[in-house]
Amino acid sequence: MATVPARARHGPPPAWPGRAVAPERMQAQDGPRKFSLLGSTGSIGTQTLDIVREHHQHFAVTALGAGRNVPLLLEQTAEFRPELVSVQDAATADQLVEALRDRLGPGAKLPEVMHGMQGAIAVAEHAQAEAVVTGIVGCAGLKPTVAAIQKGKDICLANKETLIAGGPAVLPLAAEHDVKILPADSEHSAIFQSIQGLPENGLRRIILTASGGAFRDLPVEKLKDVQVEDALKHPNWSMGRKITVDSATLMNKGLEVIEAHYLFGVDYDNIEIIIHPQSIIHSMIETADSSIIGQLGWPDMRLPILYTMSWPRRIQCAEETWKRLDFVKMGDLTFREPDHAKYPSMRVAYAAGRKGGTMTGVLSAANEQAVEMFLDKKIGYLDIMSVVEAACDKHVEEFVEQPTLEEIVHFDEWARVFVKGIVESRAMAYTQSRE
Repeated sequence: MATVPARARHGPPPAWPGRAVAPERMQAQDGPRKFSLLGSTGSIGTQTLDIVREHHQHFAVTALGAGRNVPLLLEQTAEFRPELVSVQDAATADQLVEALRDRLGPGAKLPEVMHGMQGAIAVAEHAQAEAVVTGIVGCAGLKPTVAAIQKGKDICLANKETLIAGGPAVLPLAAEHDVKILPADSEHSAIFQSIQGLPENGLRRIILTASGGAFRDLPVEKLKDVQVEDALKHPNWSMGRKITVDSATLMNKGLEVIEAHYLFGVDYDNIEIIIHPQSIIHSMIETADSSIIGQLGWPDMRLPILYTMSWPRRIQCAEETWKRLDFVKMGDLTFREPDHAKYPSMRVAYAAGRKGGTMTGVLSAANEQAVEMFLDKKIGYLDIMSVVEAACDKHVEEFVEQPTLEEIVHFDEWARVFVKGIVESRAMAYTQSRE
C-alpha cells in the first residue's frame, strides 16, 4: 500500500507544518519573559500564575483579564502587580477598584482597570507583553487573540475555539505577522514536543490519546440513565465542568482532531484517536520511517502550559512541586479502540472537520451550548450529541468555506440560538404530548 502524505492539501497554512523551528528572536532571553493572561481566575489562569510564582526569574505578568471573580482577582493583582486588569463589566470594575484601594492602602499605585471586550483586547495587546496566554473559554477569546496577533504577540493557546472556529481566519493572520501559536493543552503539547527536531516531511501520522472519560467502562445501554454528577467524575484529570463533560462524550477529542489538523497540517485520514486509560502517554506521532515518538508524564496541566511559555527552552523544575514519572509505580500502559456507539461525537467531529470552513465553529458552539444545558439539567446526556448533530445538519444550508472573522462569530451565535431553540421545541412537544 502506498504511503499517504501526512500534510493536508487544502485549507489555511498550519501553525507548525510537521516540524518546529524556533525563530532567532526566541532563542535568547534577556530577563523574564513577559506575558499577558486572559482568563486569570479560571483553571488555566491559576495554573499559569502558579508557574510564574515558582519561576519568577523566567516569567512575569504585565496584564490580567478575568470575569467577575473579584476576590480571587484581587489576590492575583495584589501579588503579581500587573499594569492592567480587565473584568467582564463596569460594575465588577468598580468593585475591584474599591477592593484594591482597601487592600493596597492609601497612596498605593493601582493598575489601570478596564472592562468588557475592549478591556480584554487591551490585555491581549498590552505593550509590555511578549506573548499572551489565552485561557478564556469559547468564542469570547477569539477577538482578543486576533488583536494580540496583529500586535505581533506570540499565543500560548489554551482556547480551543481560536483554531477550531477561527482557524480559517486566524492562521493566515498569524503567518502574516510571524506569530507563533504554541499549544497549551496536553495532547497538542505532546505532539508539539514530539516534532521537535523533525526534518521537513518527517511527520506521517498523529495519534491522540484519550482517557475515555467518566463512562469509558460503562455499557452503552446504561448511558440513557446517567446524570450530571456521573459525567463530572473524571477518572484521571482535575478540570473544569465543561471539559469534563466533553471528556465523557469524547467530544474533547473530536475537537482536538480538528485543532491538530489546523496546528500541524495533517490530513484527517492521518489523525487517529485511541483510548489510553492511564493518561500517561499524552499523544504520539509516527514519523515517515514508521518510528513512534510520544510525550509521557503524570496528568498535570502545568507542564504543557509551562512549555508554551518557555519554548524553545526547558526550565529546571523542583521535584517537590513537579512529580517525576516513575515507570515502576506507573505500572501497565494499555490501549483500546474507541467504541463508536458509545462516542458518536467522533463521527460528527471528523465530518465537521473534513467540511471545514464555518462548520467546525458551529460544531464547537453547538456543543458548548448543549453541554451548558446538560449541566443545567435542561437536557439529558444523550441529547447533547443529538442537538449538536442537528445544528451541523442545519448549517449546511448557510455554510461558508472561507469565512471572515465576522462570519465565524455570527455562526457561533447562530449555533447557540439554534440549540436553545431545538431544545425548547422538543420540550414543548413533550409537554403537549403529555396533556
